[in-house]
Amino acid sequence: MTKQHVAASELGDQGESIDRVAPGWLRGQVLRYRGYRMAGPRPPRLSLPSATVTLLLGWGDPLHITDGPGRAGPSSVWPAMIAGIQTAPVLAGYLGPGHAVEIDFTPLGAHRCMGLPLHHLARAVVEPDQVLGTGWTTRVTERLAAAPNWPRRWAILDSLLTRQLAAGPPASPLITEIWNLLCARDGGVTLRELTHTTGRGSRRIQGLFREHIGIPPQTVSRILRFHRTLALASSGCPSLALLAALGGYHDQAHMSREFRALSGHTPQQLCGIVQKESDSRRGDQTQRFSDFFLRERERGG
Repeated sequence: MTKQHVAASELGDQGESIDRVAPGWLRGQVLRYRGYRMAGPRPPRLSLPSATVTLLLGWGDPLHITDGPGRAGPSSVWPAMIAGIQTAPVLAGYLGPGHAVEIDFTPLGAHRCMGLPLHHLARAVVEPDQVLGTGWTTRVTERLAAAPNWPRRWAILDSLLTRQLAAGPPASPLITEIWNLLCARDGGVTLRELTHTTGRGSRRIQGLFREHIGIPPQTVSRILRFHRTLALASSGCPSLALLAALGGYHDQAHMSREFRALSGHTPQQLCGIVQKESDSRRGDQTQRFSDFFLRERERGG
């Protein structure tokens, strides 16, 4: 069985958080499952933009999104949701007890599993039934809620996602090549380089990104570079100027603008959070830094 990582320290006495890396036959399509059991309210979590698409299924208290792109006024409530690639931070949490499962897809996996152009999900949150069909959420959530433990829930998801992905069209070799190149170089590839490497025009590449990723290649590069910089910061860095250079930014001011846009925090603030919490993070670096439990002192900083 695939190794599971229990990260109960995230919730303490309030419950547990359990990660499971997707099994081998789903790799490249699905990154991980994460299960939550909330014994009571869960502190707001700062979700940073990452190059993933997330499916959330919950039973008990729903997810409350209190801050995010274009948000104003009271929180929105989501018992279940699909979140496409976001380009701004989101603050969300739970007000009471319950359970939830998150499935993190690569964009290519989400496109194949969900069967629609991903520009419809970009910077958006939608109900799963809008994408996967009326009644889909209830059927799957009831099976997950009835399962006696997390391993059984993982088995249900394995079977379900295997069927969903088998029914969907595989990504074209060209977008797969481009996506793998961007990930391997942490976003350090320009559109001009992509056209030169693939021999395809910029309009063709932009169209493939709109269909299979949802956002332009330049925006994907920004997000991947941001996560690479957080990974560097997690192990310590002598100065912000050096961090900017190592992260591939033009200068420290450029890095500061990008950090503000993507996280709502300065580099100094976010690097402090990263260094305190990174010891418990494992796996792909985009996943390691996709979310944090945000404490009041950090929100006010």
